Amino acid sequence: MTARSAGGAALIFRTPLPWLAGLLTLYLLVPILAYLIRVADTPVSALATPGLGSALAVSVETASISTVIIAVLGIPLGYLLSRGRGRSSTVVGVAVQLPLALPPLMSGILLIYLVGPYTPLGQLFHGALTDTRVGIVLAQTFVAAPFLIVAARSAFAALDPALDDVAATLGHGRWSRFARVAAPAAAPGIAAGLLLAWLRAFGEFGATVVLAYHPFSVPVFTYVQFGGTGINSTLTAVGASLGAAAVVLLLAAYLPRLRRRHPVPDPLPAPNAPTSSASPRLTFDLAGRLGSFLVDVAHTTGTGRHLAILGASGSGKSLTLRMLAGLIRPTGGQVCLDDVDVTAVPPEDRGFGYVPQDAALLPHLPVWQQVMFGVGTEPGLSAYWIRRLGLTGLEGRLPSQLSGGQRRRVAIARALARNPRLLLLDEPFTGLDAPVRDELRHELRRLQRDTAITTVIVTHDPVEAALLADEVLILELGQVEQVGPQPAVFAHPASPTAARLLGIRNLHIGQRTGPRELLAGQVGIGFGPGVLPADTAVDAELTWCIRPEHLRLHDIVEENSAGHPGTVSDVVCLGAVDEVLVALDGGLELTAQTPAGDHPALGARCRLTLPRASVIVWPGRNVPTPASARPGQRRTADFTVPDLYDLSATQPPR
Repeated sequence: MTARSAGGAALIFRTPLPWLAGLLTLYLLVPILAYLIRVADTPVSALATPGLGSALAVSVETASISTVIIAVLGIPLGYLLSRGRGRSSTVVGVAVQLPLALPPLMSGILLIYLVGPYTPLGQLFHGALTDTRVGIVLAQTFVAAPFLIVAARSAFAALDPALDDVAATLGHGRWSRFARVAAPAAAPGIAAGLLLAWLRAFGEFGATVVLAYHPFSVPVFTYVQFGGTGINSTLTAVGASLGAAAVVLLLAAYLPRLRRRHPVPDPLPAPNAPTSSASPRLTFDLAGRLGSFLVDVAHTTGTGRHLAILGASGSGKSLTLRMLAGLIRPTGGQVCLDDVDVTAVPPEDRGFGYVPQDAALLPHLPVWQQVMFGVGTEPGLSAYWIRRLGLTGLEGRLPSQLSGGQRRRVAIARALARNPRLLLLDEPFTGLDAPVRDELRHELRRLQRDTAITTVIVTHDPVEAALLADEVLILELGQVEQVGPQPAVFAHPASPTAARLLGIRNLHIGQRTGPRELLAGQVGIGFGPGVLPADTAVDAELTWCIRPEHLRLHDIVEENSAGHPGTVSDVVCLGAVDEVLVALDGGLELTAQTPAGDHPALGARCRLTLPRASVIVWPGRNVPTPASARPGQRRTADFTVPDLYDLSATQPPR
């Protein structure tokens, strides 16, 4: 016995799941086996059943018609129910499932109340709605429709909402998004619902026998045979039903292999570089609401073309971006591109590119079709971005065959292939491995430098904001905390909250002891001029910070030397730089950043100098609490960014 087979046997004995599954399987198969045994013991002459062929044809015909009706009406209903959130949607959703809970006989009686020969509707059609094929179709549709509606609703509800958002920004209207995005993506669930609906319609008896006893369907014919001449007369009818159901099930299993293929041109069209034009200037002043969460954000005076919206998770960054894209209607304000108000323009007509957090690729389309999905996308431009973003050779792969980094590249190429005026990116590098993330960041920076496109990137990473933006807007709890040119924002955070979001480690409380002096613990620290209101009291509490890269660490400790004595209590090696935690003798701990290896050893005595001009202070005791620790805030501050670079000195892309 191999190790694998031994492990499988051990699993069977360790868990009851295979036994439970086997019992149900056995229960479902044994009656069929009993039927086959009985047929084998029955003379062939006794299996002749006049009228069965006609009944079988009636059932197949009416079940197929019912399924078509259910598909045409039920798929849109399932889609709308999956999008509905109000009370009316709940009521309709419950109402359309009622036939599942009713005994089929009761369903037939309900239909008699509506289409019976003596009802106004029945008289209008001169009794043709009962005891005809029409009556059978009505009965089958009533009892079988909920199977498709429930399956379609679940399939549509399981789709990533970002698929619809991306399709809208790619120029597709509501009907196109339903037909080309939602329906194909939900096709497996819809197909399962249609299969269940056909099988349920084919086997329907209770409602049919009430509404249309004649002409015979297979279930009614079998019932009549059983009541008239006994069980042996039903053998052929049961066999015919089993055969018809088996054929349909086999077709359902085989048809997915025949799904539409999307050929990739070979060779690809000649690459055609995007046309360069002046970068449009984006300004906005927006108010929005998502449930009880409010956002009030403005960016009206900047002159840069690359904006980063920086904030913790739950601060309203993505909501702001979706309002800019037109995917969420703001409650007030406007969005302007080169002073042209586009607030009322629907997302499919704005000409903006949009890259959501998780790429949102259509699961049934290969890379080439993904990039070409936008309305009016030119093949030459698509080929250019596929080559530029390193996707050559992957044009025929489905999203499930791509890595995370490749999927993000496809999403960026898809957005750029329409030559958009504005590119909106919602944390496009989240969840990627560090090397892939770094590679894509620098690729996007090169795109910003080489093209005239205006970009807005949402991020919680200060390094990303420094690398990809020339202006930064810091958002906290739906409000603008600070906005301005990237170097100025990083060098001079406007508040302790801004300093925390910019990843500054050394953020502490102190007490003012002089015009330009404060006391933190037992450590006296000087700070620069012009950073406090003139009326700040001498003994007032202050919040202060200093960037780790601005601290000066010395390994020589002398009695009268400058700086504060302390001990190296921890060292973190980060490649090119090290972070050194120093416990000062006055009870204060500060993190300094040095070149790799250029610092005293762990446990060694040292001296730390804080340049006065690098110390930033604010009035009051305002060290921000992480959002995850704030009562009443249902969100998480999901980052603590090490100061790996001198971000205040980073040159933004132009």
